[in-house]
Amino acid sequence: MLSIIVPVRNESDSLKDIFEYFSKNLENTNYEVLIINDFSVDNTLTNAKILFSENKNFKVFDNQKKGLGGAINLGIEKAVGANIAIMMADQSDDIKDLIKYNNLMNLENYDAILGSRFLKESIVSDYPVQKLVLNRLFNYFVGLIFWNKYNDYTNAFKIYKKQTLIEIKPLISESFNIFLEIPLKIISRKYKYKIIPINWVGRKKGNSKFRIKELRSKYLFTLIYCFIEKNLLNFKK
Repeated sequence: MLSIIVPVRNESDSLKDIFEYFSKNLENTNYEVLIINDFSVDNTLTNAKILFSENKNFKVFDNQKKGLGGAINLGIEKAVGANIAIMMADQSDDIKDLIKYNNLMNLENYDAILGSRFLKESIVSDYPVQKLVLNRLFNYFVGLIFWNKYNDYTNAFKIYKKQTLIEIKPLISESFNIFLEIPLKIISRKYKYKIIPINWVGRKKGNSKFRIKELRSKYLFTLIYCFIEKNLLNFKK
């Protein structure tokens, strides 16, 4: 089974779109979608419980720990699938990539599939120029520090074996920096992974929760933490 973790914060108006996004495209897939409410102040949690209550493929949980990192950790804990995908509620990622690369992961027995918007084969549209430039610079900087070729740490879309996520715990990041922490640990500990091109389109509905200025210190903390782990601790796969 494929477990798909979808953290939601103040996404009440997007819930029906989220339901259709997955249910209409995954009919031939053995899957579950874990909707993780992340301290919403609107009716997201109540409406999600009502909307998804009659569909066995959708499960709703309420994150009681701090931030997006807590929501992801809760999703990992509750997931029953052997593979876990993390996707955001904005539906920016192509659902066809999810199906294709989950099959590839099973076929080639990868521990992780790391999606990238910045490969030659990737198709990206409606990406704000300022965010694009900052993202490219940040990812280039991370690559230099850790000497690896992965170039899209800031995007959520990735697929992991659940066992791999369990083995790299604890995951201590509280916010979007968890999307940096997980792949850095997987790459540094020499798990078997593949970097793949993905299709991505800018958010059409609702508001992004990503705030670069608010997250700078969190990303810096994660970089330092993962750098120390990589260079001073003798982790062996």
